[in-house]
Amino acid sequence: MAPKTNSQRFTLSLGLLLLVVATLLPHPVYARTLIDGALPDLNTFAKSVENGNANILRGAYAENMFAIPVVQQPTSNAGFVSTNPNALTEFSLAAQFGNVGLLAHNTLSGQYFSLLYVGQRIQLVYGDGHIEYFRVTHVYRYQAESPYSMNSNFIDLDTREYLTAYDLFTKVYKGPRHVTFQTCIAYNGNSSWGRLFVIAEPEGTFSTPNAQTH
Repeated sequence: MAPKTNSQRFTLSLGLLLLVVATLLPHPVYARTLIDGALPDLNTFAKSVENGNANILRGAYAENMFAIPVVQQPTSNAGFVSTNPNALTEFSLAAQFGNVGLLAHNTLSGQYFSLLYVGQRIQLVYGDGHIEYFRVTHVYRYQAESPYSMNSNFIDLDTREYLTAYDLFTKVYKGPRHVTFQTCIAYNGNSSWGRLFVIAEPEGTFSTPNAQTH
């Protein structure tokens, strides 16, 4: 078999992204909240998800909002999104561009993504306990013209900008290092009516979870 060209690889990646989008459909809500009682502090959360592997993302923490473990997609299954109500799924295709994609069903952990706001601080915890710090810089909301289609185009709900699936993939998953939170937007009884993307950009990397926050 001939090797895939860059264009073919991107087309494949785009198709898998849309598959991920299409799988963000209703699932039973096993828990209304992810935290029993008070939100743990960052250090406590970091220690709870450590596994010793510096290269594996293990948790996402939003100050005064959530502390959620992260699971990875199975090999060669970029359409997988966990149905665990207390987990986010790392999007493997985003990593190919040096970025972090975090997926969740909007009836499960994805319900928290809509609470994120510009300026919100985000911390990513890795398996050896080191932490990456980010700030939310953009919140994008789109209507899908054909919510269940692999070829749907999208309309920005704030600017009315019209984007193809190719444009959308490029906008939210390519470019300089950043984190993209992705889930669906429910409307008028359709839980997959739209798409929510929250973008957070790095403010620095700290080598230990005991580093002081500010």
